[in-house]
Amino acid sequence: MGIIGSVALAACTSTIFPAPEGTDSSTLAISLLVLANGLESPVYATSPDADPRLFVLERPGRIRILRGASLAAQPFLDITDRVSFGDEQGLLGLAFDPDFRASGRFFVNYTDLDGNTRIEAYLDRDRGDRADPNSGMLFLKVEQPFPSHNGGQIEFGPGNMLYIALGNGDPQGHGQDATTLLGSILRVDVLDQLAPPYRIPADNPFAQHVTSRPEIWHYGFRNPRRFSFDVNGGFMFIADMGETRWEEINAVPLERGGENFGWSVLEGTECFATNQCVAEGTRFPVAVYGRGDGCSIAGGYVYRGNAVPALRGRYIYSDYCSGWLRTFQLQANGIAGDPVELPVESPGNVTSLGQDSDGELYVLTEDGRVLGIMAAN
Repeated sequence: MGIIGSVALAACTSTIFPAPEGTDSSTLAISLLVLANGLESPVYATSPDADPRLFVLERPGRIRILRGASLAAQPFLDITDRVSFGDEQGLLGLAFDPDFRASGRFFVNYTDLDGNTRIEAYLDRDRGDRADPNSGMLFLKVEQPFPSHNGGQIEFGPGNMLYIALGNGDPQGHGQDATTLLGSILRVDVLDQLAPPYRIPADNPFAQHVTSRPEIWHYGFRNPRRFSFDVNGGFMFIADMGETRWEEINAVPLERGGENFGWSVLEGTECFATNQCVAEGTRFPVAVYGRGDGCSIAGGYVYRGNAVPALRGRYIYSDYCSGWLRTFQLQANGIAGDPVELPVESPGNVTSLGQDSDGELYVLTEDGRVLGIMAAN
């Protein structure tokens, strides 16, 4: 599935995501309903299974609870005293234990005061709206060479394994170096462990490798800030930020590990920093867009909710600078087909999309708003 480079390319040509066309966009008319405002740098939103609350991350180090359009006054978790907030650092990721209702456990990804990535578990001991900030258990610490390209996404995926996105830390070579965790998406087992450390799944692609890090599931990324799983469609979607020319969206079958996504040999589907590159074994993105259309991809989910039936099965994403909402349908051959720009006014600088337990989607903006994607009136 998808496009695999298998030859040395004299000049890697680009499969450019076309200008919005195809489906009549009026059939996909949506509106954006402001559910909350006044948050400080919101960067992600998610929910535990079968939980009506939406948990919104504020990058300085707080998790806020949103019920419908009511924002709880007190944070669910406040760890601002241990979070480095600046550049691309901060509280960046949240994942709830699949059995959160029983365990009360959840995981966060944040940048500590030394500038390093920490994956920690915390407990909501009384299953209420306030977690215990003193319950933190460190599962993974990754040294970061720079305050940019820190990745940030964590998510429980197939088999209840925890997936962790790490950017390349800014140095270009890390994406192609499987001896470091940087520039990779990791896959580890934390549910079998009541306390650290994590366990390496036996079917990880480098589990038995002598030099490559066994935690790695995929590699070859620049800064994969957001990824998502579409279990119904059978694909993992990964949005990777580009350097100077291309923002990209990747799609790979859920069961397939060990894929190389090309950075820094490729940016998008073009050679990076040279006119010649060897792309053999590289998995190409299913869609890219250039800097004329935006500056920093904000991915993205396949919509499986009920509020906008016409969007079901379509991947939806945005861009920090442009703020448009675009969508495509991933075809059976792994190609992004039927691209459309949704007919809605830009909400401004989009930091991320989020998803609740019912599959409904949300747009988060730099100016502190959470907006729900609804059917047009």
